[in-house]
Parts: sequence; C-alpha cells; structure tokens
Amino acid sequence: MRVTFATEPASSTRPNEDFVAATPDAVVLLDGAGTPPGSESGCSHGVAWYTRMLGSTLLASMTQSADTLAEILGEGIKAVTSMHDFTCNVSHPGSPSATVVMLRCTGGELQWLVLADSVLVLDVAGSPEPMVICDDREAQVGAPYRSRMDSLPGGSPQHKRALREYIEALQHHRNRDDGFWVASADPLAAEQALIGAVPADRVDKAALLSDGASRLVDRFRLATWRQGLDILNQEGPAGLIQRVRDAERSDLGGDRWPRGKTFDDATAIHVHMA
Repeated sequence: MRVTFATEPASSTRPNEDFVAATPDAVVLLDGAGTPPGSESGCSHGVAWYTRMLGSTLLASMTQSADTLAEILGEGIKAVTSMHDFTCNVSHPGSPSATVVMLRCTGGELQWLVLADSVLVLDVAGSPEPMVICDDREAQVGAPYRSRMDSLPGGSPQHKRALREYIEALQHHRNRDDGFWVASADPLAAEQALIGAVPADRVDKAALLSDGASRLVDRFRLATWRQGLDILNQEGPAGLIQRVRDAERSDLGGDRWPRGKTFDDATAIHVHMA
C-alpha cells in the first residue's frame, strides 16, 4: 500500500479534530464531533485529544493483532475511555466522539470498517462505478431537525444558535438502537459498524474521506465518486480539499448548499494498492 493524504482544519483558530495515520498495510481515519460554543461536553480534554488517542490506539492494534477490526475498535474505545473516566463525565451526551474508517491489508484481503459518516471509496477492478461505503444513520436521524438551521444565513448569530440546538438534539439519539452510532465511551458501538472485505488484488485504489472532504460529492454535487477518484489521481488529496474550499468560499451564506458548518475540517487519504 502506498498512502498519501492531506488534512486541513476548518479554521486556523481551532484545532483540527480529524486524525489520520498509516503504516504500509493499515490506514485509520477519525473525524471528531466538535462541541459548539455554549454547549457542555463533560470532558476536559477535548475532541482533538480523543481522536488522537483513539486513532493511535487503533493503528497500533491493527498492525499487531489478528482480531477483527470491530474487535479492535471495541477494545480501543474501552482503552481510551479508561484514560479519562476518572476525571471526566464520559456518560455526558456531549462527550467527545468520532467517526471511524479502518482499512487493513492482510492475508490477501483488504478489510474495512466504517462507523458513522466518513466515507470509504474502493476502486474495484471490473466495476464501472466505485464501491462507496458510508454509514448514513446520523443524516437520517438528523433530517427532521435541519429545517430551521438550513433556512438561516450561514455564519449569522441565528445560524450558530440553530446549529447548537441541532447538535444538542442529535446527542439524545447518539449510540442508541433507534438512532445512530459513533465511537465515544461505549465499546458496543463497534458492533454497529459496517464491515467487509474484498480480495486485495481486485482493488486498484481507495479513498478515505472525512465528511469535510466528501462534501464535494455528497453535499455539493460538484463531482461524482468516480470523478472524485480522478481528482485524487490527478491532483492529489490537497487538490481535492482545495476544490472543497473553493466551493465553500463561493457560498459563504449557505444559499446554494445549506450546511451546519461553512467550513469543516477536511481530510482526504489516497491509497494505491501496489
């Protein structure tokens, strides 16, 4: 595996809450769920700390353990929870959480796991369209709560207040059977992840995208998934993120593309199966 990536924070004034790391045969991407100003999280460490602790823990286990990716994720969540459950209220609905994408090449297989709304795209030989894996349960749960936020000008005080209310409403559906699942304090979330495997020799390239990078395709509709892979091939991960930033700057008020965040942390990973 040959891995290239780019990652960029939404703002220079806030930490990048995405996390990416790779070895020659494993890649992990996490997209942290930030706490909006004015909301409580119950944790003194913050989302960026959580994604870095969990991401590094997962990558180490992916390269050293024969356990399934779901088992590794469950144990990783448990380990990171134990790092701060004595100082923080990890049961708080706003405690740090993250999406997870894991990709591992072992025994001739390319194994994958996707939890929540980051995206994995596999360019499979013989298929005209790439395989796209994304857990969209959060979007389905959140759809009824979006109307007020999406009707307001992005960046306005009213929009910021509506975004906080939207996130707080979703917190009551987090890690519940009738809601959506993310990595947070409950290791049982790992059992809800989408998992699979394909023969490694059938995959030419792969992309792992946080939702801040995938919005070029799935929110802005400025490219198809095939075209997204082409951009990664020709311009690299930084080029794809630049296209996202250009689109965001062209619509600062969210008139064309209503969205919670005018800019979002964006991470794009391109994997060549050599």
